Amino acid sequence: MTSDTSFPHNKGFPYNVGMNVTLSLDDDLVKKVRKIAVERETTLTGLVREYLEEVAAEDSARGRKRREREALEQSFQKFQFKIGKRNWTREDLHARS
Repeated sequence: MTSDTSFPHNKGFPYNVGMNVTLSLDDDLVKKVRKIAVERETTLTGLVREYLEEVAAEDSARGRKRREREALEQSFQKFQFKIGKRNWTREDLHARS
């Protein structure tokens, strides 16, 4: 049996029950951000959650790109071909008979 940890929020935004985190923030900053949250029809918690989700997604994307780049570099090393000395010039390639 699975349990649903999502409960409806009073404005239709889902509230996911999870870990509570305590932050120490300046009172003026909290007041400013709460006003922004009201303008965006969300909460201070919602804004923090959205920001942290964006940070995590960006980090995941960077990690994926790094892994892909490393795999590409390894394949270049693994399948390195010896072609020999270049004995042609650009002009030779574009010369017309």
